[in-house]
Amino acid sequence: MKIYLTHVFVDDQDKAEKFYTDILGFTVKNNVPLGEHRWLTVVSNEAPEGTELLLEPSDHPAVKPYKEALVSDGIPAHSFQVEDLHAERKKLGDLGVNFTVEPMDAGPVRMAIFDDTCGNLIQLIQMMDVTK
Repeated sequence: MKIYLTHVFVDDQDKAEKFYTDILGFTVKNNVPLGEHRWLTVVSNEAPEGTELLLEPSDHPAVKPYKEALVSDGIPAHSFQVEDLHAERKKLGDLGVNFTVEPMDAGPVRMAIFDDTCGNLIQLIQMMDVTK
């Protein structure tokens, strides 16, 4: 068994598509019209056959207070792994991404958190070699 799909609730699918593809560098995997919304998934360019991230509309009444509570408490909606956190932080910062937590050590990882502009905080992690 493996994880096929996960999701992040987004305020605006068009805005989310631009951010997740143009800024984060993901690729659209599925873009299927479903009434006023779309079944819109993206994948990592590093794993095009890997887990899909559904950019899911935030229309359900429970979503807004849920997302607001997470952001208020500084809790990321998702965590993405990078090879070089310092380089990724610089690249995204140069593209105007707002980081709410700058890179820091957190046990076996270095981590940072940014605002995805769609109502979520996203965590970046770099696995550290704890054997050194």
